[in-house]
Amino acid sequence: MNHIHQSLTAGLWFVGVPIGTARDITLRALDVLASADLLVAEDTRSLRKLLEIHGVPLAGRRIEALHEHTKSSLIDRLITQAKQGASVAYASEAGMPLIADPGFELVRSAREANVAVTCAPGPSAVLTALVVGGLPTDAFHFAGFLPASTGSRKKALTALMAIPATVVMYESPKRVGALLQDAAEILGPSRKAVVCRELTKRFEETQQGSLAELATYYQKGAVKGEIVVLIDRRKEKVISPKDIDDSLTAAFKEMSIKDASAFVSETFDVPRRQIYQRALTLANKRNSN
Repeated sequence: MNHIHQSLTAGLWFVGVPIGTARDITLRALDVLASADLLVAEDTRSLRKLLEIHGVPLAGRRIEALHEHTKSSLIDRLITQAKQGASVAYASEAGMPLIADPGFELVRSAREANVAVTCAPGPSAVLTALVVGGLPTDAFHFAGFLPASTGSRKKALTALMAIPATVVMYESPKRVGALLQDAAEILGPSRKAVVCRELTKRFEETQQGSLAELATYYQKGAVKGEIVVLIDRRKEKVISPKDIDDSLTAAFKEMSIKDASAFVSETFDVPRRQIYQRALTLANKRNSN
């Protein structure tokens, strides 16, 4: 394939690369990668492989790695070279730069130094998941990767509870079952969700259902690949405190506090923690009378 070796203007060029299928790269992205004076990547191996697939020669250039251990010193050097007239092309490991990758500090430093910043856009796992997921796309919130520990993850989910938009997040295949279980507890077991796996790749898979159903499905066994989770916005319901109290009181006659809380939580699609706290208050009042 022939690529246009153009004279790029000095500055930083952020390049969108495929999230799976190599042919999803744009012609402009290939031209930028072929013409830039300096190449920088989150993962040098993946960028080198992409260049080889599309026949883009390095022509004596080396690919610099931008990660936690090289960030500060490399960013200073790249900004200096851009100010001296070099064109610098940065690519993430997959998808659009800066989305869950270390490129943000590079673009911030460039802006602070009045260095020109240009983007050759490309695929995005967030937008691809929204297209195939079937949940509302009029408004969405990207939450990135939630914390790995259960307590911190539940705290983060609580903060997402009332956002009036589809929530999009990335997750490790090892933790997706735990994430969905916590989400069912905090956000409500009947809330709709979608799990997209290996988008644009050979074994692409999309599973949809309630958070409770998906939590059960993904806790059956280990899964592999890149995961994007979509969670529907909360459906606003007018539920009076009296309705909840009456349901809890009725449930207490046949169930424990824990089971009654779970039952009422699912009935009203209200987070279990909120119902459980109310159940404890009612139980204490009953015992003190």
